[in-house]
This record gives sequence, C-alpha cells and structure tokens, in this order.
Amino acid sequence: MPAWIESGFGEYAKRMPPDCRIGLKEIKPVERSGSKTAETVMALERTKIEAALPKSSRIVVLDERGKDLTTMQLSQLLTQWQQDGRDVSFVIGGADGLDAEFKGRADLAIRLSSLTLPHGMVRVLLAEQLYRAWSITQNHPYHRV
Repeated sequence: MPAWIESGFGEYAKRMPPDCRIGLKEIKPVERSGSKTAETVMALERTKIEAALPKSSRIVVLDERGKDLTTMQLSQLLTQWQQDGRDVSFVIGGADGLDAEFKGRADLAIRLSSLTLPHGMVRVLLAEQLYRAWSITQNHPYHRV
C-alpha cells in the first residue's frame, strides 16, 4: 500500500483507546491466472481469511450490497459490541470480492459507500469511521453534528 494509506490508517488506529484497539491483518491475494475463475480465487481467499480470524469473533464484511449505516448507527453498534465482549473482525474482500458462502455466514454486512473504492481507501475510511463512532460514544468533540 502507498505510504499515505499506511499513514492514514495508522493515525486513526493510534487514536483508539486500549479497550477499543484497531488491528490490521493483511492477507496476500490469490493471483487470478490460468484456469482460476473469480469464484475459485474467492474460495481460496476465504480459506486464508478464515484461518486469520480470531476464534468466535463477530464477522462484519464490507460489501457493496451491505447495510448502509449512518455514523450514529455505527456508534450504537460499537457500544453493543463493547458490551458483548467479543472481538469484531471487519473483512474487506480481494479484487474479486468476498466468497458468497463466507458473506452468508457473516454476522453483518455493511457498506461504506455506493461508490467503488480502492481497498486502501476503504481501510482508511473504515478506521476513521470507527474512531468517529468511538468519539461519539465518549462525547468527544471530534464528531460534530
């Protein structure tokens, strides 16, 4: 990823408090070559993603057909998730998207935008929105209505 993406994600991740940390696990994408169809690639990536996820974590996939949340709604979910005590794993798919079976098993599917966004940008936007949602729960002045 370009330095500005790493820097942007890092900025919001470091702002989060210890009890609401943001971590990042990158999965090397599967190359789509030869006889590998998009479905094959997504299935192979699903296996890698599942292996990287913490056991019993809440799975939230980012998908263009996911629920369109406001920042206030995300802050309410964040509060619920913190009370629940389970880790939350946000999953951004590869170039071909996420495997349909994996998406079907997710606890929630959300979208950040109706626009098609580059993966790096999604990473930064998600981190910023999580920080903003947390700031709302704390009555922090970062989020102004």
